[in-house]
Amino acid sequence: MSQTLKTTDIMATGLMTFALFLGAGNIIFPPFLGYMAGTELVSAIMGFLLTGVGLPLLGVLACARVGGGLEKLTKVFPEKMALIFAVVLFLAIGPLFAAPRTAVVSYELGLLPFIGESSGLSLALFSLVFFAVALYLALFPGRLLETVGKLITPMLVAVLVLIAIGAFMFPQGEVGIATESMIQQGFFNGFREGYQTMDTLGALVFGVVIINAIHSKGVTESKQVARYTFIAGLIAAVGLSLVYLVLGYIGSTSHSLIAQPQNGAEIISLFVDAVFGVWGKAVLAITVILACLTTAVGLLSACGEYFSRVMPALSYRGWVVVCALASALIANVGLNTLLTVTIPALLIIYPIAIALILVTLLKPVLTMPGRVMLLVLAPVGLISLIEGLHAAGVAFVNPAYQLLAYLPLQAEGLVWLMPGVLGGVLGVLASRNTAITAEPVQG
Repeated sequence: MSQTLKTTDIMATGLMTFALFLGAGNIIFPPFLGYMAGTELVSAIMGFLLTGVGLPLLGVLACARVGGGLEKLTKVFPEKMALIFAVVLFLAIGPLFAAPRTAVVSYELGLLPFIGESSGLSLALFSLVFFAVALYLALFPGRLLETVGKLITPMLVAVLVLIAIGAFMFPQGEVGIATESMIQQGFFNGFREGYQTMDTLGALVFGVVIINAIHSKGVTESKQVARYTFIAGLIAAVGLSLVYLVLGYIGSTSHSLIAQPQNGAEIISLFVDAVFGVWGKAVLAITVILACLTTAVGLLSACGEYFSRVMPALSYRGWVVVCALASALIANVGLNTLLTVTIPALLIIYPIAIALILVTLLKPVLTMPGRVMLLVLAPVGLISLIEGLHAAGVAFVNPAYQLLAYLPLQAEGLVWLMPGVLGGVLGVLASRNTAITAEPVQG
């Protein structure tokens, strides 16, 4: 018999979801965006919230609707296409990009202020210890709700509240002047910057983690699971929005602290040190390491769940160990390198993920959702592939990339949007025509 969750369990699940999403990118990108946006912070942060909060919430809702994660979302794909997309996505949010980034950001903001100078040895040792702890927590997914939702997350929230109080009681300067690109396209710059949190991709895999955590509490009825999953996503969305607004404000008022920051890690580090002094380093270290550790646990758990199903030669625990070792190894390339190589991959994957989520949410009103999905993803996937390969410096796509200039919204980074919408409209019309043709003649 299906159980119901107590209010405390619902809040714990929501806080666990918040902690899973709040990782490396969520901490370092909003301050940098705020620094660049300055007086244009409102429009820029609105764009950032759309891709950094709105789309992940829709992703969790899509998982709740289908009662599972990426495998159920991609059931309308041809089998091989679904497998390729899923493997690429899990590698991106797992051992290739997102998971290593959690360790590198923890190192630069959590350890480097105490040791003074970076070295390959210290980064390697830190990455090893970081992923050893994450591995231990991920090996026991049944305890994830208690470990993350009821223990680590309240500590994380307390530290974030301290930083928020410092931000508004002790601002480090006036709001800075916006860059030229922010004045012209603040909203769209924020929209694109939200890609780098990878939270929309994370939503497609964290959905399984959230659902499993709810199942572990004895909730089995599908409508209840969907309802609790959505509530958890909503709690996480509110928490993330507040964090982004605070960090964006910190960045916009930190022009007097640093002239030309390379990334948001420098901005937040200098701000916290200026406000809290010696204690600031400890506060920042606790915040970053806890946030990144919880995300790493979620990513390892999700990757282990998926790869153990599609490649059962290794068990869940075996795949978690492999992903943890690979993440620890790749983390040694450093933060700036990881940020650079991530962008082309995100340009390819993100628009496809967005289209997948939106069509999934519209499935109840679509006559032939598979056909609509195909006609949406074909142009979106092709355009995204061209943009990603161009960003990676692949020369042979240059002629095709130049043709994209004739499509609307290329400068805004949304050149795939109108072709995707047009494909969806054609899919709906084709589905209706097929349905009408298939109706039996009366009389």
